[in-house]
Amino acid sequence: MTHVAESRAPLRVTVFDYGAGNLHSLVKAVETVGAVVHVETDPIRAVRDTDALILPGVGAFAPAAERLAPGREAMGDALLSGLPALGICLGMQLLFDGSDEGPGRGIGVLEGRVTKLHATQIPQIGWNRLEAITDPLLVASHLEVAYYANSFVCRPTADHLPFVSAWSEHDGDRFPASVRRGNIIGTQFHPEKSSAPGVAFVREFLQFAASLRSAS
Repeated sequence: MTHVAESRAPLRVTVFDYGAGNLHSLVKAVETVGAVVHVETDPIRAVRDTDALILPGVGAFAPAAERLAPGREAMGDALLSGLPALGICLGMQLLFDGSDEGPGRGIGVLEGRVTKLHATQIPQIGWNRLEAITDPLLVASHLEVAYYANSFVCRPTADHLPFVSAWSEHDGDRFPASVRRGNIIGTQFHPEKSSAPGVAFVREFLQFAASLRSAS
């Protein structure tokens, strides 16, 4: 198994906890590939003294945005300054400006809004294909079919459509499966639940974060 830990110190990964659910499968997926995981409930401390940030995919937008609010600006500045980040499902949605799911502001590093799926079959739960993949981390992990559990999806503005790095379609509604802006990555699907290729994608992200630390 390939580990991302370096001899001088293991990679430090912070999972920001919105207080909404069980993070066990996500933490286990990260720890399995050699990183040290710290779960943090304070949004300002979450981006201090860490090599990578993960915004998990559990919870609803409004309470997560409320928990994020005291450190929204600090987190946004850290991400735009180059801190590697992976937002999963709700975590990806929090990268945008806001959501029809509930009140509150997202981090806003990607312009656009989260809206309900334009579909009769909601929520989308289960496996779905990824199309038009451009993110090299997705390509390297051979992640072509992923696991979803969502009713809402991200709708980037026209100017930010180029940040979409893969697409999926559910019941006739085509939506961003993943986004990539610099070192900021978002996935509407759950990689930690997407079998071996999903775990491989998490490993690719952590190796990417480790390479950035080595170069700094």
